[in-house]
Amino acid sequence: MSSSGLTGASTRTTTRQPIHPGRKRLGAATALVMVGSFMPWVSTQLGNLSGAGGPGIWTFYAAMLGLGGALLPLRRLAALQAAIVAGVAVALPVWQLARIVDTVGFGGWMPGPGIVLVLGGGVLAGVAAVQLAREA
Repeated sequence: MSSSGLTGASTRTTTRQPIHPGRKRLGAATALVMVGSFMPWVSTQLGNLSGAGGPGIWTFYAAMLGLGGALLPLRRLAALQAAIVAGVAVALPVWQLARIVDTVGFGGWMPGPGIVLVLGGGVLAGVAAVQLAREA
């Protein structure tokens, strides 16, 4: 049994490109949206309302798209995916909050940690989209 090639030093070196800061931001935004999608979106005296029963599922789906954008080395495609995540993760929480204010007003409820995380992740995804689009 010959062991040629197993002990010899390899002359081939691979260099990795550093991760683009926009991709790092998109990864962080994706994590925020993923976690916030399943946390309580609205806190009332009677209990918490989870985002998983409604728009949280849609924001989670968008976060999965953002995860693909954070892992892809293609900046233009990642910028497009980040823009989609930003649109969904900002529009749905704002719509939910506007709907609640229109229905019950400002008394008796507070925004939960989930809706705040999703909204913050959406803003961060928007920043990542702009950064990736500028340097694409």
